[in-house]
Amino acid sequence: MNEINVKDILIANNYRYNKALGQNFITDTNLLNAIVCDAKVSDIDTVVEIGTGAGTLTRAIAQKAKKVYSFELDKNLIPILDVSLKGFDNVEVVFKDVLKLRDDELESIVGENFKVVANLPYYVTTPMVMRFLESGLKVDSITVMVQKEVANRLVADCKSKDYAAISLAVEMYGSASITRDVNRKMFFPVPNVDSAVVRIDVERNKLVGVDYEKLSKLIRISFAMRRKMLTNNLMAGYGINRERATEVLRACGISESVRGEALSLEEYLKIYHEIYQ
Repeated sequence: MNEINVKDILIANNYRYNKALGQNFITDTNLLNAIVCDAKVSDIDTVVEIGTGAGTLTRAIAQKAKKVYSFELDKNLIPILDVSLKGFDNVEVVFKDVLKLRDDELESIVGENFKVVANLPYYVTTPMVMRFLESGLKVDSITVMVQKEVANRLVADCKSKDYAAISLAVEMYGSASITRDVNRKMFFPVPNVDSAVVRIDVERNKLVGVDYEKLSKLIRISFAMRRKMLTNNLMAGYGINRERATEVLRACGISESVRGEALSLEEYLKIYHEIYQ
């Protein structure tokens, strides 16, 4: 397929950017191909893309994948996509909000194991990543381009200043790594921040015998007040007294003065078993 000049197509169609949707389109062909490479997309893969945009990443995915289901909210992009995706018969653009679709609704569209690839705006990163990690869908991997600051949180461990509840949530469901940093000048229009590509390899039932909802609740409670000691968060979150909260931590070999952001997933699993045993 011939390359396209997305800027020219947008200008020719008098397209007006929707700031509320955080629209910044990728213009660099080498970067587009690199993202597809990072996602390890091949001709046996079905890919769910979140945010079709001007179709530039969609094109790059479609050149490698068996099938692409690309979800988009902005129907004003239809004339742009008619040009940018012309000739790609393995692409289906779906004008629906993935965050509002039930698992069975999404599964009826996609119908099989799939990989997620997306260039996500900041405001939707966490809910979108968690939507797929916490689902019962057959997701093999999630490769997303996000704000660099958010990327650091997705891959952080408990020794990092970027460590957060989302870091633990990702670790519960798989393993994450930053595959490349991306300069802001690679986008049109140019955003105010740099980005990074994060790949999450999903591993269903990674934690055998663990109730994921209860473990997630424990982590949310532990990070609810970051500057508070974990004992205070446990007291507030579970409605227990200080003696019981201290007893739980001591039984796990954890200091009663520790803060939630200092503990690893392994240590949270100890607390989980102690509380829910």
